[in-house]
Amino acid sequence: MAIEKSLVEPFKNLELLAKQVVEGFITGLHKSPFHGFSVEFAEHRLYNKGESSKHIDWKLFARTDKLFVKRYEEETNLRCQLVIDSSASMNFPVDQPNTKLTFSIYAVAALCELLKQQRDAFGLTLFDREINKHYPAKSSPSHQKLILNELNDLLDKGAKTGLTNAAESINQIAEVIHQRSLVIIFSDMFESSDDIEKLFSAMQHLKYKKHEVVLFHVTDKSKELDFEFENKPYHFIDLESGEEIKLNPNQVKEDYLAKVSGFYENLKNRCGMYKIDFVEADINKGFNEILYTYLVKRAAML
Repeated sequence: MAIEKSLVEPFKNLELLAKQVVEGFITGLHKSPFHGFSVEFAEHRLYNKGESSKHIDWKLFARTDKLFVKRYEEETNLRCQLVIDSSASMNFPVDQPNTKLTFSIYAVAALCELLKQQRDAFGLTLFDREINKHYPAKSSPSHQKLILNELNDLLDKGAKTGLTNAAESINQIAEVIHQRSLVIIFSDMFESSDDIEKLFSAMQHLKYKKHEVVLFHVTDKSKELDFEFENKPYHFIDLESGEEIKLNPNQVKEDYLAKVSGFYENLKNRCGMYKIDFVEADINKGFNEILYTYLVKRAAML
């Protein structure tokens, strides 16, 4: 389901929007993922006349000539930490209602709805130069409301100004969350530091802590990766440093594409090396790829 201005602005209600996105996604699947929750066998009990025979243990009946029903206990099988880069670069494009940050907020809200329906625990972490909000994974209704309220606040306030320190923030995240969590990160991974190795080392730190990691690389693909601008002068402003430059994009396009492509491929290859799922998340597309990636990853972890 794509984000449309006409859909988002009348509500400004993330919970309602998230439910609509998830319902549309589920309708499009051939088989609902909400059947067959992972459960653990607990004990047998005698079958009561008139109840469903679905869970009768027929093998035990063959041995004892008595009808017993298997009882099960549902359990939370997954702890998921949802991480949003809320640094200034995520405010791009500044002249559009659908920025990288708003896309990430809507996507996380939809994931919260899906996690809730899957009865999994989830938490939220926001970072820029450091972690500025952190809610550990829980599965209570009050906790879920708290997460949605925090996402609503972020939607209203937008990203902070100033530089990003993604490497330091990810290192902090690796230390503070419960081991063996599923960590889902929404970030453009633009780092203010020139030492890109620190960023890759931070990603490796997550895996060292036994976390399963999915990185949604959030970009406006046409502008940031493909550099598709009209052949006319533009006034570019760095959202984090405030540095300004006036130029015609065609003058620098070749060099820009070479550098961005190099960074992109390096990031993608390092994620592959560390067994981190790397998913391109173009803000001009919908959420189906994001929700589907989560379901596939969840199934692999259970």
